Amino acid sequence: MSQRNGSSRRRFLQGIAFGGAAAAWLPSATWAVGYRSPNERPVFATIGLRNQGAHITSQSYAYADFAALADVDANVLAANVEKVEKAQNRKPDAYADYRKVLERKDIDAVMIATPDHWHTKIAVEAMLAGKDVYCEKPLTLTIDEGKLIERMVKQTGRVFQVGTMQRTESDQRFLQAVALVKAGRIGKVTRVTCGINGMDASPVIPVAPVPKGLDWDFWLGPAPKVDYRELPEMREGYGGGVPLHSNCHYAFRNWHEYSGGKLTDWGAHHVDIACWAMGASDTGPSRVTPLEFSLPVEYKDGHPTVADQYNAATSFRIKADMPGGAEMIITSEGDNGILFEGTKGRFFVNRGKITGRPVEELTSNPLPGGAIEEIYGGPVSANHTANFTDAMKSRKQPISDVWSHNRMLEICHLSNIAMRLNRPLAWDPVKREVIDDAQANTFLSRENRDGFAIDM
Repeated sequence: MSQRNGSSRRRFLQGIAFGGAAAAWLPSATWAVGYRSPNERPVFATIGLRNQGAHITSQSYAYADFAALADVDANVLAANVEKVEKAQNRKPDAYADYRKVLERKDIDAVMIATPDHWHTKIAVEAMLAGKDVYCEKPLTLTIDEGKLIERMVKQTGRVFQVGTMQRTESDQRFLQAVALVKAGRIGKVTRVTCGINGMDASPVIPVAPVPKGLDWDFWLGPAPKVDYRELPEMREGYGGGVPLHSNCHYAFRNWHEYSGGKLTDWGAHHVDIACWAMGASDTGPSRVTPLEFSLPVEYKDGHPTVADQYNAATSFRIKADMPGGAEMIITSEGDNGILFEGTKGRFFVNRGKITGRPVEELTSNPLPGGAIEEIYGGPVSANHTANFTDAMKSRKQPISDVWSHNRMLEICHLSNIAMRLNRPLAWDPVKREVIDDAQANTFLSRENRDGFAIDM
């Protein structure tokens, strides 16, 4: 038996030990909180349960029943099984290996909240297994992964929601911002500034024993095989082991091997709204220029030269030349949020406020009735999961579709590539490739580690 097959068999046995033999999941009338009939309630599973995985599960109880959970950390898995059982009065099955979830014929959809480097493999395999998908942002680790997901959505006809919740939630502030711009309240857009904050560099992080219950090799999955690392104080402070690669409150986002730093974390939120308002959700920039930035470690040919520290940019100011002559600035400085500037005015929006003269003028000159609903494509859903389940019924794509998401995420990915190579990049938004820069184009994709290819 090969090492990979042996490892897979162990994970299968762990799943059986945790969840027992999986039975078909039949909705119970006592759970029918959000639907007219219990038979309308879809059956979900969540894959990846720390932080955002737990959040999207908890906001979804009113709309779906959770038959299964999966996570490579047995401690995280057990804690979330207990939470879900308490919430829905029935225990979900638990798996260490997400593939056991995809084999279940009774599961209608999966919610994916793993680290970013796992998103594409799980999402594609889930669609091929006949599941609808809700996947956390940022959707992909590379631009070419986004193209693959687009093809698979078309091929399989599955409903696919990306977790850019600002399109639905935050008291509709971002929808109001988009409506203001599209109504011409600031005139022609000249500049949009996305403030997404920076991050701190890390000290040298030593190699450490893998915490009990964590399958480190499977956590790495498609990413290169590396040692587990951890600061001693982290293990003590978080109880039982917190790998800085994975579980330290989004710390995996600080490594290009697993994510894209702030550019694809908060950038995936604010650049999305900016592109939507600017009418650039189906195209891209012509050029991305790193005006100033700081990387925490030395890079050579676009790759970090050390493996024992965070490597995503700590500070940055990047300019993207957008259609129509407008420019987008993505910066780690200033308030977290979006500043829209045009020939007739400016305003600022974030999750807590929307301010500026165009907003104040709404008192005497409100937006036309139905303006926000027109932006949204109908009545605004109660939350992002409600929009997803409504789309599952209608078989139409939800508000955060993969095509518009990938278009805006390309700006974030290109920004990271430009910083790693320390030069501007000219972009062809039709061919979706860097112009006259073969080296930069090598960063549009990545090879999965042996044993973790996408199962097509």
